[in-house]
Amino acid sequence: MENKMENKPLAVALVSGGMDSLVTAAIANLEHEIAFLHLNYGQRTEKRELRAFNDIADFYDVQKRLVVDVNYLKKIGGSALTDEKIEVPIKRDLEIANRKSQIEIPPTYVPFRNAHLLAIAVSWAEVIGANKIYIGAVEEDSSGYPDCREVFYKAFEKAIDAGTKPETKIKIITPLIHMKKSAIVKRGIELNAPFHLTWSCYKDNNTACGKCDSCRLRLKGFKEAGADDPIQYRKGNKLRG
Repeated sequence: MENKMENKPLAVALVSGGMDSLVTAAIANLEHEIAFLHLNYGQRTEKRELRAFNDIADFYDVQKRLVVDVNYLKKIGGSALTDEKIEVPIKRDLEIANRKSQIEIPPTYVPFRNAHLLAIAVSWAEVIGANKIYIGAVEEDSSGYPDCREVFYKAFEKAIDAGTKPETKIKIITPLIHMKKSAIVKRGIELNAPFHLTWSCYKDNNTACGKCDSCRLRLKGFKEAGADDPIQYRKGNKLRG
């Protein structure tokens, strides 16, 4: 790796350990030295996501890494990802909800999580001299989370400009924002992104359930891209996406 990053500008990549953040990091890696940021917020699959983050960081030989514990999001609650009393919906639940038009924002939405993530990223970027923050938000073909919309990131950029030093210029880059999952898979394959190191399941830490919203979106993306998903799913569930 001798001096390979010397002439590349520094960027912060927000890496959850999932497939979208992986492909975003792979895109950022093309033109930047990347610093990886990860949040532990008391989610059900916290340990497995952290392992995926470190595996991906090792793959890209990332030297600058920051893991932040924000377990207050678990204390705040309001999400199936952080509150064990709220069930993570599976395929049947989601289909019923869609038919009845009862749920617009799924219970797996963590209230305003991405604002917390971005605030930490901006603080770190300002200190280490990074002028871009990459985040794998997807508005086009995702779960409908309000903090994954392009309008949110444009508004947050204005907050960055207003709340940082005059010489600080930090842009939020969302390269996947209008892409479908299948296009994200294809882009990752083009970039030789290590999908086998990622974790997307909302429910399980060992073998992906194949039934939750995140698993289903992932499986659908790989299927439509004509590619095999390299991670393991519970027996009989892989083809249900």
